[in-house]
Amino acid sequence: MYSMMSGNSTMQMASNTDVWTKMLDNETLLHSQYDLLAGSWPKNYNEVVLIATEDNEISDYTLYALGLKDQKELEKKWNAVQKGEEISEEEQTSYTYEELLDLSFKLILNSDYYQKENGVWLDKSDDDEYMKNRLSEAEEIKVVGIIRQNDQTVAASMAGGIGYLKELEEYVINKSNDAEIVKEQNENKEINVFSGLKFPTDEERNANFDYNSLSNEQKMAMSRLSSEQIAQMMEAYTENKNASYEKNLEKLGAIDLDKPTSISIYPKNFEAKEKISTAIEEYNQKQRDEGKEENVINYTDLVGIMMKSVSQIVDIISYVLIAFVAISLIVSSIMIGIITYISVLERTKEIGILRAIGASKKDISRVFNAETFIIGFISGLLGIGITMLLTIPINSGIYAITGVAVKTMVPPVAGVVLVLISMFLTIIAGLVPSKMASKKDPVEALRTE
Repeated sequence: MYSMMSGNSTMQMASNTDVWTKMLDNETLLHSQYDLLAGSWPKNYNEVVLIATEDNEISDYTLYALGLKDQKELEKKWNAVQKGEEISEEEQTSYTYEELLDLSFKLILNSDYYQKENGVWLDKSDDDEYMKNRLSEAEEIKVVGIIRQNDQTVAASMAGGIGYLKELEEYVINKSNDAEIVKEQNENKEINVFSGLKFPTDEERNANFDYNSLSNEQKMAMSRLSSEQIAQMMEAYTENKNASYEKNLEKLGAIDLDKPTSISIYPKNFEAKEKISTAIEEYNQKQRDEGKEENVINYTDLVGIMMKSVSQIVDIISYVLIAFVAISLIVSSIMIGIITYISVLERTKEIGILRAIGASKKDISRVFNAETFIIGFISGLLGIGITMLLTIPINSGIYAITGVAVKTMVPPVAGVVLVLISMFLTIIAGLVPSKMASKKDPVEALRTE
């Protein structure tokens, strides 16, 4: 069973009325954020998926919008909210995967609501017979899969509802652009296709309807219209006062793909984001230097804005940690030097014996340097090993507290470098005591008890 947890439909309606969401055009990123519960991922433009949250929840508004619940109930609730009345919470509803995968929708374009009659395009959305014919001819959109936000995703690209491919968006745009009403509007940019009148100038927007100002062809066309059609045309005339060529194209869903108003860029990592930002800045600077301010790109780096403050905090914490680490390294180096010096004092007689049997000053120095080298190597390995073991409970603890799977680990290269640093510091700390040991007089050393 696929559980649908009920929520406040009115609040959902007020906060998010867009049930249909375009999916990211990156399968790797998309599959990393969502798990496929049933069915398959969409492959064609007319295939979509139903999106649930990580808790298998879908908002009531989505259920109403998809037709799984009676939309009249939503209208009643919305009216009740406007009147200040309380709304009772709905009971939990559940559906099987088969029921959800059996969902399908009909694609009706904005231009499909209009039909040309006697030279004027009229809104036929209230004509049941007309809309039935349109629905029977419309493209069918099929739900082929059900996906859910996985546990590892902190911020998903889609919150819920229906997810569709970019191919569906392109299909809708191309079909809208090829619609007869859109072509007619594009062919004559001065005439409003909804009223048959010219788009008004600023002075004409405040003028009243004047029948005598119509052409003979327009008068003949009006004489053939019914009273209902004339009423619709008069309504269209009223709307024509605020109409424009651009607004009509927007109303019909016509879009020029060669003139986008904005472009969204999704870098695959922070390095790619920096390269993109640098490239845009270099381009903008070049345009400014050439005096072409109109070609300057205005962009908003959303991730950069969020990460800037975070980076500042991280940098401050890093500097503090570096200071503590530097202090600890200095203290540990001094302690290693002291320990080596104590070892030299305790082994003075041993130094005298070694010198007596023929060991040179360099040999004595090498003995103590070798000891500090071994101490540094072993201590470095112990430190890296303990750190690697501690990452296991740390990762588990973070996941148990936050629910986010974190893979904290010591990179092999970093581990090797840390061991080398440990060896280097111990050797440096032991140089002075080893030098002191090599300079001891063998006779005096042998007399030491």
